[in-house]
Amino acid sequence: MSTKQQPDDSISAAATRFLASLRARNSSPNTIAGYGKDLSQFVSHFSAAPERAPPVGQVTRLMIRQFMAQGRSKGWSQATMARRLAALRSFFDYLVIEEGLPNNPARSFASPKIPKKLPAVMTAEDTNQIVNAVQFDSERDRFPDKVVRDRLIFELLYGAGLRVSELVGLNLGDIDKAERWIEVRGKGRKERQVPYGARAGEALERYLNVRAKLKAPSAEKALFLHRWGGQFRRLTTRSVGLIVKKYARLLSGDPSLHPHSLRHAFATHLLSEGADLRAIQELLGHASLSTTQKYTQLSMKELMNVYDAAHPKA
Repeated sequence: MSTKQQPDDSISAAATRFLASLRARNSSPNTIAGYGKDLSQFVSHFSAAPERAPPVGQVTRLMIRQFMAQGRSKGWSQATMARRLAALRSFFDYLVIEEGLPNNPARSFASPKIPKKLPAVMTAEDTNQIVNAVQFDSERDRFPDKVVRDRLIFELLYGAGLRVSELVGLNLGDIDKAERWIEVRGKGRKERQVPYGARAGEALERYLNVRAKLKAPSAEKALFLHRWGGQFRRLTTRSVGLIVKKYARLLSGDPSLHPHSLRHAFATHLLSEGADLRAIQELLGHASLSTTQKYTQLSMKELMNVYDAAHPKA
């Protein structure tokens, strides 16, 4: 099989082509950004002596081993090592399939073992207290309209289990108020329908009245908008993260809460109340049931804590 000729066979140029291919396949922005960051580390590994940087087709297993060893000496965690190796595997797989590279030099490496971490999950009572506390306080809040917006953000993150990227990607037309369904675009542009509850419905009605006051152009379809520099813009994932941390700090003194904490709580509390694991998988938009099964570990951990605290023979 002959190797296809490319205008630039440098590692950097090949990485750029790989990332472009991910965009063409509608990979999630987070995936593309993560691969970009990891591959930039690999490119930088050769930047100290660029004249000795090999063409991408001449990268060897030993070079990858040296790159990983250098990372270990810099203090990379096991998770970082595993992620960067996975990025290199995908990168060289692309070169083999699309550009005729003879083999993938990253394929023979075993992934570092990563200790399994269970996501910390608040109790249902604590979660509801935080969500319910996101309301206008005349002595504290100068911008009540923003608080109305923020309450809907919390209601959808916890009440519908949305990823933060899914939340900010919502458009006005994605919401069926009559049936209380949301059309959600998840990872890989996969679409699913997610129900939302009465409280989220009330928060939505209040926010839509606030949004109408913004008088945004009719062509602006984003559900969550803010005005910046005289222009309307879609709320960003970073902004939502800062909003969640702000309220967590104000209400509980704990700034470690993040949007995904509410999604974890959504899934764990459903499971604790007897919801079917397959149904939770559908609601979360997980491609694999094994991803959803981590919540069974959380429930078992909670059950063991109750047993240890209450049983006389524990």
